[in-house]
Amino acid sequence: MDRGWEADPSAAFARRLGKSAEESGDSKDRNGCPDIWELDNGDVAVIGRDHTETYHSRLPSGVAVAPDERLVIIPGRMLRLAKPDIPDA
Repeated sequence: MDRGWEADPSAAFARRLGKSAEESGDSKDRNGCPDIWELDNGDVAVIGRDHTETYHSRLPSGVAVAPDERLVIIPGRMLRLAKPDIPDA
């Protein structure tokens, strides 16, 4: 099945985008912290709470989550703090 883009599982973590959850106040310890990372191939890894099932029945028209995908939630503040590290298109 060709979907146009596939994640490269050999890509390594290159740099954090924004601040750690500890720095931003979004975590009280190092266990289960949300995070945003750029991989060495330019892709982005997001660590967040899995809410695939929570949102499944409420996805907007045209939005789908494939069986091998997860819908994750991170604090909005984390993405805003990452903005300076994300280049313009």
